[in-house]
Amino acid sequence: MSAKCLDRQGRWRNKTVAFRVSPEEDELLETAVRLSGLTKQDYIIRRLQEKEVVVTGNPRVYKALKNELAKVLNELKRLKKGDDVPKDLLEVIRLITITMNGMKEE
Repeated sequence: MSAKCLDRQGRWRNKTVAFRVSPEEDELLETAVRLSGLTKQDYIIRRLQEKEVVVTGNPRVYKALKNELAKVLNELKRLKKGDDVPKDLLEVIRLITITMNGMKEE
């Protein structure tokens, strides 16, 4: 039997919430979670409650930034001159920018 999970306020987390997303939405969500340094559960809960997601620089966040920047660079190299940049890629670039600007202020 798995251990009971308490949140920071000492409440039991025994309810399950599930929903479906497209593969593109899933990839964008996974990217945002990696860049935040939070667990997926904590990230989604904070966003649903309209709380600020504060990114604390740590090795996992730096590695995620490095990997995401490499993906963005490869995608930009793949685009031909005059092609429109996909909205999903622009969203990833926006997330990276927000993360980097927040870390610079620390």
